[in-house]
Amino acid sequence: MDQSTSQNRPEVSIAVNAFLANPAPLLDVRSPGEYEQAHIPGAKNLPLFSNEERAAVGSCFKREGSKVAVKLGLELVAPRLIGLANQLEAEAENGHLRLYCWRGGMRSSSVAWLAKTVGIDVQLLAGGYKSFRNWALAQFELSWPICLLGGGTGSGKTAVLQALAKRGAAVVDLEKLANHRGSSFGGLGLPKQPSVEHFENCLAIELRGVNGMAPLWLEAESAQVGRCRIPNGIWKQMQLAPLVVLERPKEERIAMLVEVYGSQCPKGLIEATERLSRKLGPQRTATALSSIRNGDLSRACAEILDYYDRSYTSELARRQSSIERLDGGGKSIENIAQLLMELRAA
Repeated sequence: MDQSTSQNRPEVSIAVNAFLANPAPLLDVRSPGEYEQAHIPGAKNLPLFSNEERAAVGSCFKREGSKVAVKLGLELVAPRLIGLANQLEAEAENGHLRLYCWRGGMRSSSVAWLAKTVGIDVQLLAGGYKSFRNWALAQFELSWPICLLGGGTGSGKTAVLQALAKRGAAVVDLEKLANHRGSSFGGLGLPKQPSVEHFENCLAIELRGVNGMAPLWLEAESAQVGRCRIPNGIWKQMQLAPLVVLERPKEERIAMLVEVYGSQCPKGLIEATERLSRKLGPQRTATALSSIRNGDLSRACAEILDYYDRSYTSELARRQSSIERLDGGGKSIENIAQLLMELRAA
């Protein structure tokens, strides 16, 4: 591309749907703190200001007004311009980039100017990250053809959902997005959970990817997956959605739990069990803890499953939507996924 042509072309600000559809690399030019709190999934952080610099410019704006704050911003950024330009060139793909800041204002416009100066075509998100957040929240108020997959702890629901997705079904794995399996043990061996805001952002993007497909399979979850709360609009629809309960013998479920958690540090298993002590009761807690320390995870799982099964039975009794049961005993994950596809197609 001729550099002078790119420099003379104004940056383009586009609405959220068109912005998300563009395959060009995506950069978030907000501060590291803003990015860490939440961002558009897939974006890399190329901050114009550090956290401290952003705070200083904001304070200056409040005290002395826009003109003085802009000059302070220029003073802070000027020594880094060549470094920023090099980073923009490194991130661009075939001479194209997408950029956004908080409101689609000076930060993204300034970085877009620099990008154009070195010959990169830029698309800006109209309204910035704030407009993306409004779009994301609106997705949860749409009507979705949800079908829930339920079942007792250890029945392999997540693995079945993954198998459904491989077969082309519309699936959103809430536990994967939340980095949590939804129980006292749910965070063991998984990365740090995202903020609720970023969990919502990731969920909105996942929903966008399956829009128009039916049914939409979700795992039957509590209102919170670890610390990540399911958006109210989706949660209300989940409460009314048809539920398929996967039933498997207790021995199979224990074997699956041992496979999932057997490699975890005993200390983490003990701490998670202790968090359940009031619900398990002293005798079951003592037996489970002793079994973990002795390396008998099957016995520990059996004790803990009794509590989870009682809770799940009570939860099912409160549901008012339709419930179908699927016997998964002795069947492979792939076989169960095929049965579910056939069940929903009938």
